[in-house]
This record gives sequence, structure tokens and C-alpha cells, in this order.
Amino acid sequence: MKNTHGPTVADTIGNTPLVRLDRLVEERDVSVWAKLEYFNPGGSAKDRTATAMVEAAIADGRLRPGDTVVESSSGNLGVAMARQAALGGWTFHCVVDPRANKATVAHMEALGAVVHMLDWPDPETGDWLTARRAEVARLLEEIDGAICLDQYSNEAAFTAHAAGTMREIHEQLGTAPDYLLVAVSTTGTIGGCLRYIREHDLPTTVIAVDAEGSVLFQGTRGERHLPGFGAGVVPKLSESVTPDRVLRIPDRASVEGARRLARTEAILPGASGGAVIAGVDKLLEEGVEEGATIVAILHDGGPAYLDTIYNDDWVEQNL
Repeated sequence: MKNTHGPTVADTIGNTPLVRLDRLVEERDVSVWAKLEYFNPGGSAKDRTATAMVEAAIADGRLRPGDTVVESSSGNLGVAMARQAALGGWTFHCVVDPRANKATVAHMEALGAVVHMLDWPDPETGDWLTARRAEVARLLEEIDGAICLDQYSNEAAFTAHAAGTMREIHEQLGTAPDYLLVAVSTTGTIGGCLRYIREHDLPTTVIAVDAEGSVLFQGTRGERHLPGFGAGVVPKLSESVTPDRVLRIPDRASVEGARRLARTEAILPGASGGAVIAGVDKLLEEGVEEGATIVAILHDGGPAYLDTIYNDDWVEQNL
């Protein structure tokens, strides 16, 4: 959202670094690159999504200063929307569940968001996302004039990641990657990247990295402990998303991938980033062509996960 009086922190969104991970793949004839989305001001790729959704809502008159927006989030979109609300002069309510990182929830509240923490998952399915969306619906009825931009169906996300994330990767590399690995949840990031790749006829194999236990792309529902990727409900956005293949990563492998990246490249990714690194490992184990170029999108950073995936006691108790 632009400030007519001058640049704001929102103007720093995008143009995130693309770095080569040589230490991660020593002695292999491939090049692996990481798109570091935690360089966005809110610490994640969701800054792009939130900005696109808000700008579209302002443009079509749905959102004005003084309004109230209600959203469900596992954490990162909540931070991004809280920032947009502070800059735009509207109120933001965010529904989260206990898997959200404490630091992320505190970040939202520090920016002025009203956070609604759920106590119980959906009684029929045991799914937290279903419960969060039901609470959003309840709040929309309770709060006069409140609206929901709905990250699970809002195609502004595709625009954000086509015009932003994938365009940047293509320009930064100077060529199309052979493989692109993207963690999936709402599927906005991978959907936008696919849109750009197909519009420009790029020879890139797009791999969705999903959580084991997620129902995305015909997955089988199961228990999941890590926030930020995977889903217990198929979002509307995913209906138009067809990756070239899907890799399903167990929680423990995601933790191992995150920790290995931290120790080899001094990059501290979030849980979904750990899953993407585990996906890169699996791809390399299967075998790729010599000289292949692989890009992994790391959606967020690890500081908010220090009490979870980087904490041995938490890992042993939960995984």
C-alpha cells in the first residue's frame, strides 16, 4: 500500500536475494539456489500476497480506511496483513490456532492486530484450518461491516508471485531453472510461479513440496505438527494449480532439512523451508541431469521457530 507522503516499509517488499547453496551440494554437478523470502519486511513471502490482496480490494472499493478485515492465518499472512492495516488505517482481526509460533502471534499484536486464538480443532474432522475458517465466518457475522479478503481463494496471490517472485528468479538467474521447488498451503506462490512459467513457455519442472498428512493434490489426511505448509482443507486456489509433481515430506524430515541448511549455509529457514530442502535432497537422490539448475523458494526464516523445530526437547515431545 503506497503512502502519498513518501515511501513506507511496504515499499521494500520484493526483490529478495537469490543465493547459491554450494556447501549443501558439495561434489555434485548441479547448482542449487535459494530464494530468500524472509528478506521481505514481514519476514515471509506472505508480504507479497497481502499487498496484492489489499491493493486489489482498495482498487475495487471493498476496503477503505476505518474498515475491519478478518482473516485466518497460520502466522505469516497475519503479520503481513497487520502491517498493511497499520499503514492503511483499518482494523485487522486474525484467527490463529495453537500451532502458530508464539513470536509470530506477538508480532501481529505488536502491529495492532486483534488475535483470536482457537482452543479446539474442528470437532468432526479434527482439522485446525476448518475450525479457523468457521471462526472467521462467525466473526464476520458478529462484527458489523467486517470483510474477509480470503487468502484461500483470492487470485491476487497468483498475480503477486507471477509478477514478483518468479519474474525475479528468472531475471536473477538470467535463465529458466530446470527445477523449481515450492512449499504449498494456499497454493498462491506455486500458482503464481506456474502462471509466469507457462506464459513465458519456460522449460521448468515445478515441484510442489507438501506436508505428509496434507490433503492437497489428493493427499491423505493425517496429523501435522508444523505450521506454514500443507492443508487440512483443499483451498479454492488450488483447483486451478497443477504442479508437475508433488513431494510429500514428513515433519521430521522437514526439521532435519532446516537444521542441515543452517549448519551448512548459515541460512536459518522456517519449517516449510526445511521441507523444501528435504525435497531437494530427495530429488537429488532420485537423480537429475548433470549441470541441472534447481531453485528452492524459502518462504520464511527460522527465528520464530527457535522454540519449535530448532528446539531438541520440542522435537522429541512432538515428533
